[in-house]
Order: sequence, then structure tokens, then C-alpha cells
Amino acid sequence: MPLLRSGSRGPQSLCSRPSIYTVPNPHLEAARALRPLVDENARRAGMDPVPDATIEALQGAGLYGVLSPRDVGGAELSVLEALDVFAEVSRADGSAGWCLMASATLVAYFGSYAEQSFVDRMFGSGIPLAAGQFAPNGTGVPDGDDFVISGRYQFGSGIHRASWVGAGVMVTPPAGDAELRFMCFPISEVEVQGNWEVLGLQATASYDYEVKDLRVPRAGTFPFFGPTRRRGGPIYELGVLPMTAIGHAGFAIGVSRRALDELISIARSKHRMGAPSPLRESDQFLNALGTLESRLRAAVAWTRECFGRLEQTLLETGALDPVQANSARQATAYVTREGAEVVRGAYLLAGTDALREGVLARCFRDIHAGTQHFFAGSSATLDLARDLLAASPENSVDA
Repeated sequence: MPLLRSGSRGPQSLCSRPSIYTVPNPHLEAARALRPLVDENARRAGMDPVPDATIEALQGAGLYGVLSPRDVGGAELSVLEALDVFAEVSRADGSAGWCLMASATLVAYFGSYAEQSFVDRMFGSGIPLAAGQFAPNGTGVPDGDDFVISGRYQFGSGIHRASWVGAGVMVTPPAGDAELRFMCFPISEVEVQGNWEVLGLQATASYDYEVKDLRVPRAGTFPFFGPTRRRGGPIYELGVLPMTAIGHAGFAIGVSRRALDELISIARSKHRMGAPSPLRESDQFLNALGTLESRLRAAVAWTRECFGRLEQTLLETGALDPVQANSARQATAYVTREGAEVVRGAYLLAGTDALREGVLARCFRDIHAGTQHFFAGSSATLDLARDLLAASPENSVDA
């Protein structure tokens, strides 16, 4: 992959369609075509929620359905194709990409795992917009064919435009062990709390929300552990954690890529005070830039390798390889944390240009907000390390 495009548009996207695809991905092309619109809307919106015009453009291009089964009107893209779409939108605006991946992943769960009577309702007018938190912050009890649930949730990214809201609920039956179930219900049954004043991802409008004694039909729920695939191909054997990781990896790749794009743009004309030459002619700067580019490309390559192997095994065997799933989750955490270091490096190299409000400052805030999520945490790192120990022979020479 050459470093520069022809002309003066900067470095070639690391989100571009990989050569292993033999047919074009029209959803990625649509995301690229929308980049100027999404970028301009983000600049105008500032800390306000992702603008309606952005959401409607992404919706019109079918991007909210990239992970949903074809049986419910989705595109059912491959893992890497979906990752590329999330990365491309996040490259234009981290908040728009975050809300897109949150909604697209949530509706994909229910499109594959929920019972048909609920799917007919949720997808009756096409791919819906959705938001929600699936941490087990709610409690519920069975009541006939329903669950009665209550809970207070955070981080409802994109809830300002959602028509459906999801939640994780610990269900306690009259007899037996408690079970974590994912549930979904109309926005009209939710009390949105507001209170999204944060460092980064400010435009996601990730408001708190609450439900009290809400009746949810069992058909609109599924178990977190081992959900039954009712629709769609082998990709839906991924389950909740690996499928969610796709979007988080794409977000980190896109935001990190944009930060380096902005740094390169700044370097073409910047001459730092007291420096003997412009940035573009400074060997020290060029070495730092090349190192940051290499770090990002390495993290992206490993991320794509892990998700590609995971999907290939699913296609060949129809079963999820837990070791490969752990590797994909760890790659997601790694590309997020490494991306944050790359963006920080870009911020420092850009000097006061990065200090002022603008795209690079937004990337800095957004990627660091992303590092606080569960999917950037140490859980997957520990799982991967345990897998390595379990698979290693006693004698290192035999490895």
C-alpha cells in the first residue's frame, strides 16, 4: 500500500477495502462518499449531538444495517467489511462512528437472536436506530410470557435519535440461578436522564436512562451466554462480545487514522517558532511521523488478522473458536490503546495547532474517551495471556 494517494489528498486510508475481497463493498464506498458531509456537520455541531443530517445520511446509505442479517433487511457484511465501514465513518467524525457502531451492533443482536414475533415488530419499518447499555444494571423477574424489569443505565450513545433502547438485565426466576439477558424496548417506555458532560465523544449524547417496572416480552430478549442464532449466517455465532468488538476496533482505527491525516496536513505548512526549518523538512519530525504511522499500521494489521482468522474459522466450521475470539478482543483493546498513544504523539508534534479547537483536538479527546470503555480494558489481555500459557509446551525449544 503506497504511503500517498496520487495528488495531494494525504495518506491512503488504512480503512480501505483489503485486497482479499473480490467484489466491491458498496457500503464502504458510500461511507467514503459521505465523509465530507459528516466532517463538515461535526465541525458545525461541536459539542452538540451528532446532527440529524448526518444520521439521516448514514441511514439513507444503509450503514446502520451493515451487521444485521439479510433476513431482517440488513446487509450482513463480512466482519472485515463491517469493520472498514465503522472505521471510515469514525475517520470523518468519532462521535458519528461511535453512535453508528453502537446502533448497528445492537440491532444485529436482536435481528439474529430474538424471536420472530419481536423481529416483525422491531424491523417492521426497516433497520431501526437503537441505543443502550448491556451492563447488568437492571433486575427483572419472570411474569408469564414477560419479564418485569427496573434499572438505571448509562452511556446510551445515540439515544437522542433512537427508536429502540436495549439493556442488560439480571433475571431471577422463582427457582434456579440468576441469568443475564439482553432486552430491547421502545424509546417511549424509557425515561432519558440527560447529563452527558464529558471530555470526549461529546456529540454522542450518551445520556443516562431509566426504566421502572417495565414489562418486556420474552420474545424481545435473549441470553447473554450462548444465544441461539435464529437468522443469518455463521457470523452470528460470534455472540455478543466478539461482535461488539468489531465496532470498537473500527472506531479506534478511524479516529487514529484521522489524527495522523490532520498532522500531515498541518506539517505541510507549519514552521514552529525557533525551528531552523519547516516541519516537513525536519528529519526529527519525519522520523517521529514515520514511527507513528508504522505503529498504527502494525496495530491495524494485527487487528485485521485476528478478525479475519476468527471469521474464516466460523465459515469453515460453523463454530466459534474461543481462543481466536479472545485474540480478536485483545486486538481491539490493543488498537484502541495504541491508537491513543499515536494520537497523543500527533498532538504533541502539531504544537499549538492541536491545542486550539479543531479536528486533531477532537480526535485526541475522542480516542481517550474510547480507552475508558470495557473493550479497551485488560480483561481480554488477561484472557489472551492465559490462552498463550495453556497452549505453550513445557519445553520452549518445542514451541
